[in-house]
Amino acid sequence: MVLIEIKRAYRLTAKELATRLGISLNAVRHHLKELEAEALVEYERQHRGVGAPAFAYRLSAAGEALFPRRYESTLTELLDYVVEHDGRATAVAVLEARYDALTRRLQSELAGATPAQRMAAVTRLLSDEGYMAEGTASAETGTLIEHNCAIQAVAQRFPEICAAEARFLAAALNAEVDRQGHILSGCSACEYRVRFTDANASGADESQSEESA
Repeated sequence: MVLIEIKRAYRLTAKELATRLGISLNAVRHHLKELEAEALVEYERQHRGVGAPAFAYRLSAAGEALFPRRYESTLTELLDYVVEHDGRATAVAVLEARYDALTRRLQSELAGATPAQRMAAVTRLLSDEGYMAEGTASAETGTLIEHNCAIQAVAQRFPEICAAEARFLAAALNAEVDRQGHILSGCSACEYRVRFTDANASGADESQSEESA
């Protein structure tokens, strides 16, 4: 649970972790010491006003590697083959086709659904794919956050997939989406602001969230 909380928040002090997890500060410090010994977390000193600096913990590269990278190695090898034989444009088209298929599937399943229901379905699907997604939706707006990129190495080589993801979210949610945070740009998560555009918005539940760790 310590690693998951740090992954979600990017950087946390021992005191912040204790509050989030509802356990003692000593217990958190014990867990952090063990994780440090295994090289799964690292820390940096942060000055927060007057007093001694705080130690904010984040995941190390080894810690990040513990989180899902869904089919990343196999997919990278397949894309290398496609690039070599058919060119980069074909490889990008293959990646985009996956999102097109997901869009058709969700649009069929969620015909007539409220924005809150669509947000719940999309976050559930993304979490099943390893993205550690959570989303909230009110009558007109929402936020969707992906705490993990399940194919980060692929996205680094083919950033076009990030644009395809944004198009998928817009189509599946029937909304305008604006990316506010991007893992490839060094952010701790990919975060989207959502503005629903269809007539069902007036009938949406006041709020809805879906989360999977």
